[in-house]
Amino acid sequence: MKFGNLILIAAAAGSAVAAPAKEQKKRSSVFQWVGINESGAEFGEKTIPGEYGTEYIFPDPSSISTLIGKGMNIFRIQFLMERLVPNSMTGSYNADYLANLTSVVDAVTKAGSYAILDPHNYGRFNGEIITSTDDFQAFWKNLAGEFKSNDLVIFDTNNEYHDMDQDLVLNLNQAAINGIRAAGATEQYIFVEGNSWSGAWTWPEINDNMKDLTDPRTRSGLRVYHHRQGKSDGRPQWLKDNGKVGILGEFAGGVNKQCRTAISGMLEYMADNTDVWKGAMWWAAGPWWGDYMFNMEPETGAAYKGMLDLLEPYLG
Repeated sequence: MKFGNLILIAAAAGSAVAAPAKEQKKRSSVFQWVGINESGAEFGEKTIPGEYGTEYIFPDPSSISTLIGKGMNIFRIQFLMERLVPNSMTGSYNADYLANLTSVVDAVTKAGSYAILDPHNYGRFNGEIITSTDDFQAFWKNLAGEFKSNDLVIFDTNNEYHDMDQDLVLNLNQAAINGIRAAGATEQYIFVEGNSWSGAWTWPEINDNMKDLTDPRTRSGLRVYHHRQGKSDGRPQWLKDNGKVGILGEFAGGVNKQCRTAISGMLEYMADNTDVWKGAMWWAAGPWWGDYMFNMEPETGAAYKGMLDLLEPYLG
């Protein structure tokens, strides 16, 4: 069973979760966001740059359309920084990789849903810990500049920082925020992540300093990674105490009674606490998951056939 990434919205709830002007779809769900992680472009991370269609693949727009038709409205799109900017974080883009990424983003946002840009890099570039806040800020300023006119794009600074200096993680996240806003991307949400794999259990102690991040647009959020069997712990209180709200960025379970009961209970608990919980994203969909037990790829994924019904009461 997998209970994952909590995204904490850093501003006061009233201003932080106001919908961008371009969002067209109204939600009947109790949650603002319910959606999925879309994998493929981050596959083959041991083979860089790798060959498209062999080491990695981009999500299928037709599958995304099917999931939007089911009521999902947020899609977290994984990619690798090394494939997007092959030479350095401040270097030029691989035009084909950027075009494919943009095509997936457009498939999501033109349907009125949110697309999260997720560099699936764990705070690393070419296997080394990112230490230059200037380069990281430049990377995000450049990338945000490509999407600044699309209010339904969300910027996730990096997937699951781990085994890093705590102040460095704070400073990298702040640099990303500064770069994104400097690019003119002033209306989009920004999701930031903590150290120690961004584990939810780490926030009250290890990642507590993330509450010091500042965003002039008050639209930043903190995304944390969380595995837990129970449906309640101390993390909602941390959100409340610090004036944050969140989204569970990864959760999943196998097609069996135990997992179905756990996930149903979790979603019910979150729905009873929407003052701090704004939604959740299943892990995962994507063309290459095959017989993976959490596969939500339409129409044949095990979870699509056996678990989607648990999400339906919460889909808009």
